[in-house]
Amino acid sequence: MRASTFRSQANILNCKSMAYFDEYTETFKMRSNSTSTAETYCNVTNVKFQYSLYATTYILIFIPGILANSAALWVLCRFISNKNKAIIFMINLSVADLAHVLSLPLRIYYYISHHWPFQRALCLLCFYLKYLNMYASICFLTCISLQRCFFLLKPFRARDWKRRYDMGISAAIWIIVGTACLPFPILRSTDLENNNKSCFADLGYKQMNAVALVGMITVAELAGFVIPVIIIAWCTWKTTISLRQPPVAFQGISERQKAVRMVFMCAAVFFICFTPYHINFIFYTLVKETIISNCPIVQMTLYFHPFCLCLASVCCLLDPILYYFMASEFRDQLSRHSSSVTRSRLMSRESGSSMIG
Repeated sequence: MRASTFRSQANILNCKSMAYFDEYTETFKMRSNSTSTAETYCNVTNVKFQYSLYATTYILIFIPGILANSAALWVLCRFISNKNKAIIFMINLSVADLAHVLSLPLRIYYYISHHWPFQRALCLLCFYLKYLNMYASICFLTCISLQRCFFLLKPFRARDWKRRYDMGISAAIWIIVGTACLPFPILRSTDLENNNKSCFADLGYKQMNAVALVGMITVAELAGFVIPVIIIAWCTWKTTISLRQPPVAFQGISERQKAVRMVFMCAAVFFICFTPYHINFIFYTLVKETIISNCPIVQMTLYFHPFCLCLASVCCLLDPILYYFMASEFRDQLSRHSSSVTRSRLMSRESGSSMIG
């Protein structure tokens, strides 16, 4: 009797322990959707300063960004009839910046309130627009540099270049980049405990297999960073060397200087805004996949990640500076429009005062 009683009690304890183990495992799985074991072990599951950093950065970017990019898009489309010298690429770059800037109010609201009252699809769309803007900007900055350099080195080819070529290249960029950026919201679309209340930095993270992980990192780094870096560096080098060579008959030294300034500005925007993110991106992905578990590296990677994302958004402010100071057509047309508006206002005032007199 005693032996059977002891066995039954042991079975009950076994069942309870298994139930506790299953509950613990399920809880651990739910938590691992949003934080990796490396983050939990290193006690960096919540980088608290990121909320105020994101909110402050996006507030500072929103109003100047929407005004500058709206004005740039309006001037580029309305007043520039000769759409060469990378003007088509500038228009597309402005559209990419404007799409991201228009999503910033929702980001600002979330990082201030820590609450997402809207549908999850809207959250993922705003999340998607961030990376669409980043990689579309990288592609169009690369195209601007490459085209200005090409037209500078091959001026006779520039005369035969058609506007539809730039439009076809731009359409291909939007299709390729739009498709390539889809994994970013897909990887962050896991279900959390507070599914309808979390967004952006608090989204979960889906674990990937080794083949998909290597493929994503390779494509993102090669196509989104390494190849554009090589192209922009080559364009910068070639345009700088071209200043030492005698100019072509219809190509003065001022035209070469404008091209050099344009290429240098593209390089500056690229290296300031996108280089920190792509250096940190490799470590961030490996931390999320728990491949890197060294605590100093984990802490440093997660600490710098918000700064890198904020720098990537600063391109929305730097790109309009590129249009104004580097494109003579933009500057000339903007000054002409401003002077014509001023003259029309003065004439209307004079006519009004003469009628009163």
